[in-house]
Amino acid sequence: MRKVRVAPKGMGLNDFVAQQEGFFAAEGIEVEFDIKTFRGTQSSWKGLDYKSRPQDQPYAEGDKGLIQCACVWGSISNAAAGMGRFVPDCYGVSPWAIFVRPDSKIRKPQDLKDVPVSVGMRAGSHFNVPFRLEKYLPLENIKVVNSGGFGARLRALLDKEVEAASLLPPQIDMAKQLGLRRVMEDEFHTLWWVPETADKNDVRAYLKGLDRAEKVLTSNLQKYLPLWKKAVPPEFKDVHKWDYAKFTRGERFVFKPIPQAEFDETLGQVKRWQLDQYLKETSFEKLTYRV
Repeated sequence: MRKVRVAPKGMGLNDFVAQQEGFFAAEGIEVEFDIKTFRGTQSSWKGLDYKSRPQDQPYAEGDKGLIQCACVWGSISNAAAGMGRFVPDCYGVSPWAIFVRPDSKIRKPQDLKDVPVSVGMRAGSHFNVPFRLEKYLPLENIKVVNSGGFGARLRALLDKEVEAASLLPPQIDMAKQLGLRRVMEDEFHTLWWVPETADKNDVRAYLKGLDRAEKVLTSNLQKYLPLWKKAVPPEFKDVHKWDYAKFTRGERFVFKPIPQAEFDETLGQVKRWQLDQYLKETSFEKLTYRV
C-alpha cells in the first residue's frame, strides 16, 4: 500500500474519520499524519517571518510529498510565492469568528477600530480579519498582531495579551465552553496545497478518502464528534473538561472545483490588503495542481 504524508490542519474531522473508518486504505493508500507540522501550526509563531512558519518548513527543507490545506488566500499566496501548488478541484468550507473575553467592552465589529486582533500571520485567521472587517471599518483602522496558531491565539486571549482573537474550529467551540464571547462570525473557503512534484494518484486517493468521510459525517455527525480530541492542542487537554458532544461540525469538504473567478477575486483582495509582497507568479494555470 502506498504511503502518503499529510499534515492535518485540525479544522475539520474528515482526516480523522477517513483514517478511523479505513477510507484511505480503501483507496489504496496508508496515510501518515505529520504531527510535528500539525502541532507546529497550532503553536506560537511570534518572531517568525513568512516562509519560516511551521507549515512553510517542509518546503524550506525540500520535502517533496507533504499534503497540507490552508485558507483560500493562504494556499493561493503560498503557491504564488513559490511554495507548491494549490488544488482547484475541491475546497473546504470552514467557520470563522472573532472572540473577546466576557467582560470586554467590545460588542460589535465597529468596536474593533484600532484594536489589534490576534491572528496567525498570512493564514486564515489573518486574511479573514480584513475580509470581514472592511465592511465596517476603513482598512487603516483594522489592526492585527501575529500570535500564531489557534492554540497560541486562544491562549493570548485568555492570558489578556490581546483584546480580541480570530478563531477557527475547534477553538471556536472551545472558546464557547470557556465562556468567551463572540463578536462576529462567518465562513470561508479552504484549499489543499501540495508540492508540485506530488504523486497525482496519491493526492487523488487522499481526496477521495476525505469525500467518503464527508458522506458519513453528513449522515451521522454525533458518532464522530469525540474525534475532536485529536485536534485539541496538548496544552489545552486539561484546561477544561471538554464536552465534545456539544462541538459543531467544523470544516466541510466539497468535491467540486473552484471557479477561476474566485482565484482572481482572491488575488485582488490580497493585493488590496497589501499582503502581496511575496507573490512571484499569478497565473491560474501555472499555480494549479490538477487531480
